[in-house]
Amino acid sequence: MNIEEFREYCLAKKASSEDFPFGPETLVLRVGSKIFAITGLDSEEFTVNLKCAPDRAVELREQYAEVQPGFHMNKTHWNTVHFEGGLDNRLLRELIDHSYELVAASLKKADKEALGL
Repeated sequence: MNIEEFREYCLAKKASSEDFPFGPETLVLRVGSKIFAITGLDSEEFTVNLKCAPDRAVELREQYAEVQPGFHMNKTHWNTVHFEGGLDNRLLRELIDHSYELVAASLKKADKEALGL
């Protein structure tokens, strides 16, 4: 999965949006007002920070060298995923879905209703 496929996949999710609050080199993807994915556009390697349940985060890090503790994030709840490694697209989509679902579930009830979630 390349960066454009990643972006399109994320933006196809209900109530998702993109912005650049940290400058033009950092793409942030949100559900409602909350972040579910962050990636740098100016780095040589395509990596993405994705939210993850703590137990699953540890399992993924132990199983895949391409999954590491979240760079500049709470390492208990975020992983940095190297998209150009050996992970297949099915797993990458699953990790994106998991992040989106965790963040969407954490939205306030009124926000979920307003977004149609």
